Amino acid sequence: QVQLVESGGGLVQPGGSLRLSCTSSRVIFSIFTMGWYRQAPGKQRELVASVTTGSYTNYADSVKGRFTISRDNAKNTVYLQMNSLKPEDTAVYYCNKHPPYINYWGQGTQVTVSS
Repeated sequence: QVQLVESGGGLVQPGGSLRLSCTSSRVIFSIFTMGWYRQAPGKQRELVASVTTGSYTNYADSVKGRFTISRDNAKNTVYLQMNSLKPEDTAVYYCNKHPPYINYWGQGTQVTVSS
């Protein structure tokens, strides 16, 4: 199993910002559409944002205008800039190709938005 490695999560107050990163030493991101997903307690995992190989982006309605996905193929890294965070953004965030491949799921990074 090849896992992707997510980082950058943490505890932040409502209205704050975080930048998540995702990288891998074994998966070449440049050939895939990549996505950020999240799973909140008691809920199903959902796609938050995706970026194509040509850097076209798409967002879930709940994060549109607040989150920005980007990729740096030279660094084999995908980012998620999260601004104006809300308590409902609290979840474990994962990256994967889109559509996801089961063997690529990593441990995720916890994002908690709370005062």
